[in-house]
Amino acid sequence: MEAIRKQATKLREQVARQQQAVFKQFGGGGYGGSDNVVTDEAELKLHQKLEKLYISTRAAKHFQRDIVRGVEGYIVTGSKQVEIGTKLSEDSRKYGFENTCTSGSTLSRAAKNFSRARAQMEKERGNLLKSFGTQVAEPLRAMVMGAPLEDARHLAQRYDRMRQEAEAQAVEVSKRQARVREGAGNPDMIMKLEAAESKLQDLKSNMAILGREAASAMAAVEAQQQKMTLQRLISMIESERAYHQKVLEILDHLEGEMVSERQRIEAAPPTAPVETPPPPSYEEVNNAFTSPMPNGSNDEVDYFLGEAMYTFRAESDSELGLSTGDYVVVRKVSNNGWAEGECKGRAGWFPLGYIERRERVLASKVTNIF
Repeated sequence: MEAIRKQATKLREQVARQQQAVFKQFGGGGYGGSDNVVTDEAELKLHQKLEKLYISTRAAKHFQRDIVRGVEGYIVTGSKQVEIGTKLSEDSRKYGFENTCTSGSTLSRAAKNFSRARAQMEKERGNLLKSFGTQVAEPLRAMVMGAPLEDARHLAQRYDRMRQEAEAQAVEVSKRQARVREGAGNPDMIMKLEAAESKLQDLKSNMAILGREAASAMAAVEAQQQKMTLQRLISMIESERAYHQKVLEILDHLEGEMVSERQRIEAAPPTAPVETPPPPSYEEVNNAFTSPMPNGSNDEVDYFLGEAMYTFRAESDSELGLSTGDYVVVRKVSNNGWAEGECKGRAGWFPLGYIERRERVLASKVTNIF
């Protein structure tokens, strides 16, 4: 349709130029000078400018509509992804709190961390989709459907119709000019010719005014389209960039937590590497004897510091529970592999194989022993 319209416009301009050439050649008398021609240089430039503005604003309108449709499709797809991600977060959280694994809680902690991170990422995705809707789709949709564009296009269409009417009137004037020349100055024909010429001048004058108004309105709309569309594209890019930065921070933190859990599993087995000996006898518990010293006596050994390499759970009041990484002051060592010491204000017996002797300990660690 647009191609037909452009072709018709070119044909009208060609006919007008041919008429102008004919008038210049045969209009040497007192009637039908070149001022009766519709398509003068200024009007032709105005018409061409309006033609370009019409094409430009139409293309920008279609581009804005394409952006709106793309963003709306992205929102629909993204909303479904948020729904799926939220369900995954809830399932992970449920496992983390309800897991009854007897070999440790590492996976439970990992599931809780994953659930929290996934929920945060889906929240950020929801904010991104909301931003796309309010900052991109809605403003562009309002401009596509807005009054300024439609008003400017109506002015341009009115100008085009008036231009066609003026061209038809110019043809009428040329016909009457020919009749006047043939009628040898017939007063009635001259009067009709003058009326036709007056009407043509009025049409040309009104057409020029309307053309300038239409060109001004279309130029304003074109500038607004360019500015608004660029701003919305920049806003979309900034929103998506901020979203990816926040998601990257969440993923980095989650990866650190997951790696820490994996290292914890790989560093220490779930159970002690040595067989736990039986607890000390009644005599040992009550200081009857301890391990022999190098000189053969059973006096108490020198105190030393040890670091718990595995977790030991006390099963009686005489035993001392330990967690991996605890530091303990070892005061006695029994003959059957048990040691007596103090950790975090508590004292009792524990398997000697659960600790390793330390010669040097940070001062910050020593304060946690007593």
